[in-house]
Amino acid sequence: MICPRCESENVEVMAKSPNGDVWEVYICNDCCFSWRSTEDSYIRDPKKYNKKFKINREEIKNLPKMPPVPEIVDGEK
Repeated sequence: MICPRCESENVEVMAKSPNGDVWEVYICNDCCFSWRSTEDSYIRDPKKYNKKFKINREEIKNLPKMPPVPEIVDGEK
């Protein structure tokens, strides 16, 4: 399995349908993208995934872990 967004092979099954083998949800452990086995091919297939949404795996380590939370200005609630 290859992640459609970053093309990593570090993908695992996150969940399976509770009744039968109807669907699975996968997660990429590198870019945190998740998708269902029932998605259209333009979501599941790395070759068809929209290039403007692709992520370079080398750049992931430089992305902020958490968006900064602005300080509360006195008087704001």
